[in-house]
Amino acid sequence: MFMKFLLALLLSLLPAIADAADISGLPRIREGDHIQIGHTRIRLGGIAAPAADQLCLNTKGERWTCGVAARDELIKHAGGKSWTCHARQTDRRGRQVARCEVGGEDIQKWMVANGWALAYLRFSKDYEADEKAAREAKAGMWQGAFIAPWDWRVRNKKTAILGAAKPPENARAILLASASGSVAPSPDCTIKGNVNRSGECIYHTPASRWYAKIQMKVSKGTRWFCSVEDAEAAGCRETRR
Repeated sequence: MFMKFLLALLLSLLPAIADAADISGLPRIREGDHIQIGHTRIRLGGIAAPAADQLCLNTKGERWTCGVAARDELIKHAGGKSWTCHARQTDRRGRQVARCEVGGEDIQKWMVANGWALAYLRFSKDYEADEKAAREAKAGMWQGAFIAPWDWRVRNKKTAILGAAKPPENARAILLASASGSVAPSPDCTIKGNVNRSGECIYHTPASRWYAKIQMKVSKGTRWFCSVEDAEAAGCRETRR
């Protein structure tokens, strides 16, 4: 009898537990799949959007900051509205992985259907049909050529190039260029990040005193950022010199 009572009590609490996991409010949109509401960092589950420093090619075969475009399109569509995110788990970076909606609209579905993110099939097939529709419509990133977001950080000569447009001869050289190398990956991404002797990540804007002396080399753990917010979101602090 007691066990039945206990089971009934637990079942009655489930809606309350689910509601407690919801996170609501106006978001700070850091990337196409990464937002923050209050002090809570949220990863949009089931999709993968390009990082802010990711480069794609447009329909003319020109270098295009698609990661910035994806973020800005999301800001334009829903940045000024209240979001409700249903948290499911916590990822290895301490972010809440959640499904988010705005006025009843599934935001992840909107991102994939408009070509600003891919369905992350490794974790969910919820948006597989939306990705297929976006690809056929040549929407967003699909209008040109790009690398899957999950391949961007570890790209190499064997990395597949996606998109509707036939990549020009120099596509691989542009798309596979290192975001940590000596040349900024985009004119919009010129903030330098390096690691000091204490293991801290430090960022330097072009106006910083030692900016020109920071050598950007993969072996030194350097990285380019597109904004101060991006650098701070990655755990870096501004140089004190």
